Amino acid sequence: MVLKKKDSFLDRFIERVDSMDANSLQAYILHLSREKGFFETIFNAVEEGILVVDRSLHIRYHNKAAKDLLGLPDDLDKIRLSQFLQNIDWFRILKQDEDEWTRMSRQEIEIMYPEHRYVQFYLVPHDEDNSFATVILRDVSETRQRTMRELETETSNYVSMLAGEVAHEIGNPLNSLYLNLQLLNRMFKPDEKPDIEESREMLKACRDEVERLDNIINQFLHAIRPGENAMLDLDIKDVIIDTLTFMQTEIETKDISVKCNWPEVLPKIYGDVSQLKQAFFNVLRNAVQAMPQGGEIVVNGFYNDDHVILEFTDTGHGISADKLNRMFDPFKSFKKGGTGLGMMIIERVLRLHGAEMSVDTKEGEGTAIVIKFPRPGRRIRVLNAAEPRNWTP
Repeated sequence: MVLKKKDSFLDRFIERVDSMDANSLQAYILHLSREKGFFETIFNAVEEGILVVDRSLHIRYHNKAAKDLLGLPDDLDKIRLSQFLQNIDWFRILKQDEDEWTRMSRQEIEIMYPEHRYVQFYLVPHDEDNSFATVILRDVSETRQRTMRELETETSNYVSMLAGEVAHEIGNPLNSLYLNLQLLNRMFKPDEKPDIEESREMLKACRDEVERLDNIINQFLHAIRPGENAMLDLDIKDVIIDTLTFMQTEIETKDISVKCNWPEVLPKIYGDVSQLKQAFFNVLRNAVQAMPQGGEIVVNGFYNDDHVILEFTDTGHGISADKLNRMFDPFKSFKKGGTGLGMMIIERVLRLHGAEMSVDTKEGEGTAIVIKFPRPGRRIRVLNAAEPRNWTP
């Protein structure tokens, strides 16, 4: 049985045009022309570069900002977007598995032409016709080129903001802790006979709130005070295995399987073990929390001439388009009990190691985090942003 593919916009347009008489067709084309001019004006007024590309990466539409950012020529007939954005893993996005093309992607890249810039890249598939996708480019060069004094001032203000948010976050657990202790104090008065079972529940509630406070404070400290760096040559596989071993109980409790695929030998990277463990912990914790009913985490490791590459994939609920753009904001947590500092810690640690991170996701089907570490001997730049082998702790 052959399933008929859903009609594209072009198919529906042609069908409608075929059914019109000459006068109606003329009026309809005039109406479309006016609408096109209106939307052209809007898209050319926005600062972000906007392009529409097909599965072969031919550019079907671009606004003025995209042309200026990438230095696009007037004649685009033989041009592909991959010629201008070479730091994107187009092979991964365009590989035969159609699901990969329909996942939203986000990463930060460096372009050298027509000017040296840093650009945030978003690829969003079209819902109605997955043969096309929209690419959004946001120039973040100005943010990166601020003076050290401006950065210090911003950092100071940022820490103050975080401190204020932490003070607000710890209010609820402190109130709960105070109330439970007050009730326990009344229950254990000389003339009262305490209910042992009820007392145990209150003590458990107190312990839970203390753990919650400890988590908030530790996350805050990791976010703003990473401590001194202890950089050395290390085997990234060992760091991942240690992190997974630390999380073993949580992973098994959630009925999640973990598989690691990598060659026997991965080139060593230059890094800080404790900080990388903290970053990987947050990556894996996010994956675990995205699969409350169980699932699978796959960690792939491979390398090329320039990078050692890690890919963390899960079978969780994925990330929606509106959340993808805000997932690195502090205290913007989309899960119950989250502090919103996890992604901030990941980004800070990777920036310290000169690593690049991209996020590929499809709502309802899972997320892939791809991290590229520079190989020793390559120039490390601080950024703003084999046979399968099962993991056995």
